[in-house]
Amino acid sequence: MQAVFDYIEQQFGRRPGEVSRLFHGRGCCFSGFENVVIDRLPPLIVIRLFNEIPADQLERLVAFFAEHPVHRPATLLVQHRYRREDSIQVCWQADDADIHRLAVTEGSLKFWMQPLKNQNNGLFLDMREGRRWVQQHAEGARVLNLFAYTCGFSVAALAGGAEKVVNLDMSSPALNTGRENHRLNDHDLSRVKFFAHDLFRSWGKLKREGPYDLVVIDPPSFQKGSFVATKDYLKVLRRLPELTTDHAKVLSCLNSPELESQFLRDLMAEHCPQFSFVERLANPDDFPDADPERALKVLVFEKLA
Repeated sequence: MQAVFDYIEQQFGRRPGEVSRLFHGRGCCFSGFENVVIDRLPPLIVIRLFNEIPADQLERLVAFFAEHPVHRPATLLVQHRYRREDSIQVCWQADDADIHRLAVTEGSLKFWMQPLKNQNNGLFLDMREGRRWVQQHAEGARVLNLFAYTCGFSVAALAGGAEKVVNLDMSSPALNTGRENHRLNDHDLSRVKFFAHDLFRSWGKLKREGPYDLVVIDPPSFQKGSFVATKDYLKVLRRLPELTTDHAKVLSCLNSPELESQFLRDLMAEHCPQFSFVERLANPDDFPDADPERALKVLVFEKLA
C-alpha cells in the first residue's frame, strides 16, 4: 500500500488548484486497487469505489488524507458506486462546502461538476488532452461537437478562438449545464448553438449549420436505445464528407475496453476514405493504464483536399 501512497504524493505536486485524478486504480497498474479511483476537485477529494474493498484498506486510505500534514482536504467523501442506496460516505466536510455542485478549474477553463453523482458528474477527467487539443486547433474554426454532453469541447473551442460551435446531444439538462459552463468562462453565447436532438434524425439541420472545419465525435460506447459503437459509429463517419470543409480535422473518441484504436482507423478507412489518420493523442499522465488499448482512445484525422 505504500506504493499507492507514494504515487499519490507525486500527484499532489501536479496541477495544484486544478481538478485531477490523484489515483487511477482502474488502469490496473496497482495490484489489489483495481476498484479504487481518487479525484481531487479542490477543495474536495473523492475516493470512488467501483466494488467493495477490504475495510482496513479503506480505513488506511482515509487516514492517509486525514493525517496528511500538507494536503489534508477541506472535505473528504467516499463514493460506493456499487451500492444502490447509501452510496455516499462523508468522512468530514468544511462548514461552507457545497458537495452537490462546485466549479472546478482545468488549465485556463472552468466547469461545473456534481461530485456526488455516480456517473456523468459533469466532466470526464480523462478527456483533458482532447480538450487541450481542441483549444489549440480551434482558432477561427467552425466546430461541430457531437454527443456534446456538458459541452466541455465547446468551452475549449471558444477559449481557443472558434468562430462558431454547434453542440448536439439528446440530453437537454446536459446542454443546459453546457450553457452554464460557457457563462462560467465569460463566453459569447451568440457564437454557440445547442441542439437537444437525436443525431440520426438531425443530419439536415447540422448540414445547414455547416460546413465545419473541426468535428468532435465523443459518443458513449454503449447506450441502449441511443448508440452502440459497433453498429452506429460508421453511420456518423459516413456523413463527414458532406458536413466538412477541405482539410477539416476530426477528433474521434472511443472509450470501450473491448474495442481497440484500430477499430476506428479501420472504420474510417472503409467508410470515409477522404480522411487520413494523423495521430493518437496521449491520455493524461494521471490516468496510467497497463493496457493502453483498453483505455480511452482519442484519434485525429484530417480530410484530404
